[in-house]
Amino acid sequence: MPKLTERERLAKIEADQHNLAREAETVRRALRAQYGKAATDLAVEKLSEREFRDVLSQAIRVGGGAAIAALRQLPALTAPPAPPPRGKPVEAQRKPQSAATHGEAKPLSADQP
Repeated sequence: MPKLTERERLAKIEADQHNLAREAETVRRALRAQYGKAATDLAVEKLSEREFRDVLSQAIRVGGGAAIAALRQLPALTAPPAPPPRGKPVEAQRKPQSAATHGEAKPLSADQP
């Protein structure tokens, strides 16, 4: 087999790099699709899309082991949080009390004399 010139050798190396980069991208996309399928089995609807992205981004940033260790240190919830009550918000259900009944001075707004 004849010896390659430096120019031919460089061209071959660059072609190999291009092919390896393309293959790496194909494998990366397949792996991400596999992880995406795993997320379909999780109750991700409890999080907003931003929270979901933030949780995953931070876990990836610090590394899976560190993220799991930090999360395991959090207290476990014994029951899921109760849904908010239907109807009027809590603030609207309370009767407003004047500041004078509590012995406090009523603050003046900028447009009051």
